[in-house]
Amino acid sequence: MKTALTIAGSDSSGGAGIQADIKTMITNGVYAMSAITALTAQNTTGVTGIMEVTPEFLGEQLDDIFTDIYPDAVKIGMVASSPLIEKIAEKLKQYEAKNIVVDPVMVATSGSKLISDEAIATLKEHLFPLACVLTPNIPEAEVLSGMSVKSEEDMIAAAKAIGDAYHCAVLCKGGHQLNDANDLLYRDGEIKWFRGTRIDNPNTHGTGCTLSSAIASNLAKGFSLDTSVERAKAYISGALAAMLDLGRGSGPMNHGFDISGEYAKEVQ
Repeated sequence: MKTALTIAGSDSSGGAGIQADIKTMITNGVYAMSAITALTAQNTTGVTGIMEVTPEFLGEQLDDIFTDIYPDAVKIGMVASSPLIEKIAEKLKQYEAKNIVVDPVMVATSGSKLISDEAIATLKEHLFPLACVLTPNIPEAEVLSGMSVKSEEDMIAAAKAIGDAYHCAVLCKGGHQLNDANDLLYRDGEIKWFRGTRIDNPNTHGTGCTLSSAIASNLAKGFSLDTSVERAKAYISGALAAMLDLGRGSGPMNHGFDISGEYAKEVQ
């Protein structure tokens, strides 16, 4: 069985972070492992508290994972402080990690910046150059490129600027009132659009985590980057179309919509 590692924070409500990543990886057919960067107290209405781990403890988690069950792919989610980012980069280089997918979580859907300028600079310097692919949304692409993104042409320009700067592929995700469900992959000077159909579901908590984890899962299984993105988009469409409705705010998707069998049965 192929394996995948998520390096991210814990979401106590289960809709995003390592919980979403693990559910996604299992449903996409790989063995999931996690290195936790922070604990959060949150639910569908918002985050009330964050407690980061120390860089030393994060490094210990990564040592134990890489020296025992080596991951075939690595997904990195929200990491809010420079020392943690530097530790992740150090360990990924030490163990020659492969198929690294970085979801550069920097800006909330509301537009609020989630990490400091210092941490963003550390991401750019230490982590982005190690990535196979970055998966920014529109606000994050604006931060990384220094450009305003208001059109398809702007998405192309921003993705090119980011990809050329860090020598990796960039999947610029639509949404945020622009090109809903249409994503742009830029790699080695070439672009490819992945068109999607908007699903009218307000419960979209964790979509970014889920997409990046699905891409990592498919890379772990040996699919090409293009095919991994196609399969990941199809998976997230299915999870949204299942129309799970939990919580009082922006709820989670049904990550396990495609899991069925004896152990998924309910009481008759």
